[in-house]
Amino acid sequence: MTALAVTRATVERALHDRTALFFMVLLPVAIIVVIGVTVSGFDQFRVGLVTARQAGPVAQELTADLAAAPGLRTHAYDSAADARTALRRAELDAVVVVPSGLDANVRAGRSVTIPVLVEPSGSAGHSAVSSVAAVVADHAARLQAARFATDETGGDFAANLTLAHAAEQGASPISVRTETVNGDSDYLPLGYSYSTPTMLVLFVFINALGGGAAIVQTRRTGVYTRALAAPVSPRTLVAGEAAAYLLLALLQSLLIVGIGALAFDVAWGDPLAAGILVLVWAVVGTGAGVLAGALFSTPEQVHAVGPAFGIALGMLGGCMWPLALVPDWLRTAGHATPQAWAVDAWTTLLSRDGGLRSILGELGVLSAFAVALLALASLALRHRLTGSRPA
Repeated sequence: MTALAVTRATVERALHDRTALFFMVLLPVAIIVVIGVTVSGFDQFRVGLVTARQAGPVAQELTADLAAAPGLRTHAYDSAADARTALRRAELDAVVVVPSGLDANVRAGRSVTIPVLVEPSGSAGHSAVSSVAAVVADHAARLQAARFATDETGGDFAANLTLAHAAEQGASPISVRTETVNGDSDYLPLGYSYSTPTMLVLFVFINALGGGAAIVQTRRTGVYTRALAAPVSPRTLVAGEAAAYLLLALLQSLLIVGIGALAFDVAWGDPLAAGILVLVWAVVGTGAGVLAGALFSTPEQVHAVGPAFGIALGMLGGCMWPLALVPDWLRTAGHATPQAWAVDAWTTLLSRDGGLRSILGELGVLSAFAVALLALASLALRHRLTGSRPA
């Protein structure tokens, strides 16, 4: 029996285990969706829109422009009283009240004021006013163009407004592009770009720990003992199991990366740096999984302790929330785990547009974790296989 035969047998057994496949594929994707949806929209202002039931086309177009603005997340209300209540409950950052006589005043050439309601102590509300004002200003520019055409050349105001809108769509106005140079953001991008890499870090490690139960079961059933009775060395068995766990960790990582890119439009940053980071993290998970299989005495112990321990490390290491939000002492404690260094590396790649050179420090620490875990796992498993006590 060679190490490759051990690897093949372990991988085939894992791929035929429906429970293992559930934790490897379905559960991570489900949590990615839930967390991605939850944190999406945090970079948008919550704005309530109050428009008269019999609003004219100008008011309707303004409402549509506000709803389509990328920086606003709008919700329509039937009355200003309902919107004010939601504002007081902190369900909204601001409320836009579209005047009922907007169309008549615009057609008559009179000035119109758009009320925007905010809470006095709400900083987000005052920031939302700027975003609302930008949308209103764009809308007002079209109205002024239509008003000017009507005054100078005559014709119908609605027709001129349609022409102004068409001219705006066909023009190529000057746009402003914001680019952060040498950015130092400590947060992953919101939405699926936050949940996908953090769940990759979390679940590759947890599944590797849980997979240690298979090694324990193999020990208890005497398979290793019978293999050692043949001309097979303990080193061969250890190498075969480690290779199998590495292949499974890489398979799960590639599935999460592929699903994130294709289904959730996640940009993984520099391909070379991301690929090396995925590989190193898979090696970290491999060491943890083989070590769990060597240390625990029963599969039930692995299933009870392994996932809970993996989740605890994930929470401490920033997989559930950014470490930039926690106190300094907790951030320092979090970096005693490999998860924190992996999340830091993904933050550099996805939020700071970093490359391989930018994450060399994190990769070095993760490589040290991987070497230490693999060395301990190898020694512990060889001791189990050759020790005087029964496995």
